[in-house]
Amino acid sequence: MPTPSVLVFDVNETLIDIDSLAPLFAELFGDERVLREWFAQLIMHSMSATLADSYVNFSTLAQGVLRMVGEIHRVDVSDDDLHRLKTGLLTMPAHPDAAEGLAKLRDNGFRLAALTNSPPNPDGPTALQSSGLGEFFELQLSVDACRAFKPAPTVYRYACERLGVAPADCMMVAAHVWDTLGAQKVGFSAALITRHGNPPLPVDGLPQPDLVVGDLRELAEKLIDN
Repeated sequence: MPTPSVLVFDVNETLIDIDSLAPLFAELFGDERVLREWFAQLIMHSMSATLADSYVNFSTLAQGVLRMVGEIHRVDVSDDDLHRLKTGLLTMPAHPDAAEGLAKLRDNGFRLAALTNSPPNPDGPTALQSSGLGEFFELQLSVDACRAFKPAPTVYRYACERLGVAPADCMMVAAHVWDTLGAQKVGFSAALITRHGNPPLPVDGLPQPDLVVGDLRELAEKLIDN
C-alpha cells in the first residue's frame, strides 16, 4: 500500500465517544444498550434518506429516530429529552488515544481533514471543536454541503475537491465498514479503527480495509513506520 499524503477522518465514534450519550438512554429506556439500537437506526435511515433523495440534517434525523425508538419501546420521549440529545451530540468527549495519535500524524507530515455526517453548528462549536480535536485539522468538512450522507460517493469526491487532491492520495480513517467501503469505491485507501462493536466485515467480494488497527496511536505507528 502506498503511503497516503492526506488522512480523512470520520468524527462520530471514530474520534469522539458516543458512549457518553449512554446515561440518557439508561434513564429513558432503563437500558443503556438502546444507545446502539438508536445509532444503528440513525445510520440506516441516513442512508435511506440519501437513496430516496430526501435529505435532512443529521441532528434533526437523530432526534426523529429517538422518537421512533421511543415508540418501539413504548417510552414517551419529551422535547427536553430531544434537547438533551442535541446538546449531547455537540459535547461528546474525544477518545483517549485521539489527540496523541493525531499529533503524531500531523507532526510527521500528514495532512489531516475531518469528514462528518454531522452538520455545522451555527450557534456555537461543533462536536469536533468541543472535543478539543479541531486544532489538528486543516479542514472540517460536513456532508451537509452535499445534502447526502456517507457512504454516498459524492461525499468523498467533495472532500477531494476541497482538499485539492486525487482520491488515490487519500486514506479514509473510520470506525465503520460502511464508511471505508464508500471511500474505497471512489479510490481512497482505508483504515478501520476497531472501536467497540466495530470489527471488519469478512465478506468475499467487498473491499477490505488496507489497515485494521485498534486506535489512533496504532494507526500513527503503522503509517509512520511504513
